[in-house]
Amino acid sequence: MNERIPAKKKDEEHLLIQKAIKRDASAFGRLYDMYVDRIYRYVYYRVGSVADAEDLTQQVFLKAWQAIGRYKKMASPFIAWLMTISHNVIIDFYRTRKSNACIGNDITSNNLEYNPEKAAEAQLEQKKLRQAILQLSSDRQQVVILRLIEGFQFREIASILGKSEGAVRVILHRALTKLQEILGKEKGYDKK
Repeated sequence: MNERIPAKKKDEEHLLIQKAIKRDASAFGRLYDMYVDRIYRYVYYRVGSVADAEDLTQQVFLKAWQAIGRYKKMASPFIAWLMTISHNVIIDFYRTRKSNACIGNDITSNNLEYNPEKAAEAQLEQKKLRQAILQLSSDRQQVVILRLIEGFQFREIASILGKSEGAVRVILHRALTKLQEILGKEKGYDKK
């Protein structure tokens, strides 16, 4: 998932952003199409509910449309800007709900739908992973999702979270250590 955006695609993205800044809804719609899946996936892993993730993803793009005139290309990549908005929308969501994340189990890979046994097994593993991730602190959750699920580079994550690359690497290392501990306990491999 560590994809580098080809120069042609970056130029297209830059052109679409410039048009969107001038309130071209069609250009913003194309930006939406380019990034909606990544934003949805990030939001889903933070809230664990398909319905909430869909609603919050729409809020992210609505806020992005409203604020597109304030986007500064040199400050951070467009996807990082969208992830920052996503993070803020999720914080607002939890503030208003004042609840812990609920774990949903409604996402499965399209490749698995033809084999119900494998689909159920994958769904269970995905649920266990989401539950383990949600036991981490907020910073650790974000770094794990952005790096391992979304495939962002360390510098991009640092930009999104307002931290240094070194701090992001340390957070990831500690998060992975904690995830191993959590998942090991679930499987009965607790060393204590």
